[in-house]
Amino acid sequence: MKKILANISWFFSKLFGRRQYTSVDQEIRRKTIVSLSVFTVLLFSGYKAWMWLLEQPEDAGGVERHLRKGFEANEKVFGKIFSNQHLVKTFPKSEAAKKVRVNGDVGLGNDFDYKNWVLNIKKVSGDILTVPLSDIMALPKTEIVYDFKCVEGWSQVSHWAGVRFSDLVEKYNLHEEVKMAYVGLETPDEKYYVGIDTLSMMHPQTLLCYEMNNDYLPLIQGYPLRLIIPVKYGIKNLKRIGNIAFSNEKPRDYWAENGYDYYAGL
Repeated sequence: MKKILANISWFFSKLFGRRQYTSVDQEIRRKTIVSLSVFTVLLFSGYKAWMWLLEQPEDAGGVERHLRKGFEANEKVFGKIFSNQHLVKTFPKSEAAKKVRVNGDVGLGNDFDYKNWVLNIKKVSGDILTVPLSDIMALPKTEIVYDFKCVEGWSQVSHWAGVRFSDLVEKYNLHEEVKMAYVGLETPDEKYYVGIDTLSMMHPQTLLCYEMNNDYLPLIQGYPLRLIIPVKYGIKNLKRIGNIAFSNEKPRDYWAENGYDYYAGL
């Protein structure tokens, strides 16, 4: 430590000590002083900015409000450039994982009675449309093999099949409903729920899935029906859909309430 302090003392004595300087020495001295001054100002400014952020009030999800505003600004930008003409890259079935990774089990309680399951869709009128799995499976089947991405940092090519959400809208005349800005989905026990912008829900690759790898969904993957929405991270791909509703206000969202980005777009 004494040696380090001695070296620092020597450096500053050379920098600020009294002696005759050549023009080159003077230029080096000037640039060194400027550099140290700029570095000190930036370091202090960065520290003050960091402390200011830490002192900001948090929202219900535990995120500083200014950071949440950053999330919302990103959502506005990506919402304006989003296009249903832009398709996610797909892969041949041979590249799909045989053992599909599970990205969470919230809302998949063991007390679920799949025999009595129906999809409940709340219409603008307030009426509840109930759709059994057999009616959903009677609609045109669509398959997709794509790279499922999780916010935890992993991804996996996987194979899914079901009905396009847009086809469900067409079949049950939900055109007034999809004029609203958001779609809310939740599990039958209402313990897991997501809110998604309607444009993304109407994307041609957004599916209500009942199959994985040419077989029924396993219970842990959301049997009998789950959402596959390739333009979003995995946190939006709700398993075991029980209820769907539409709104012009953002529906509640499980992970947004826990500090994550509401939009969660790719």
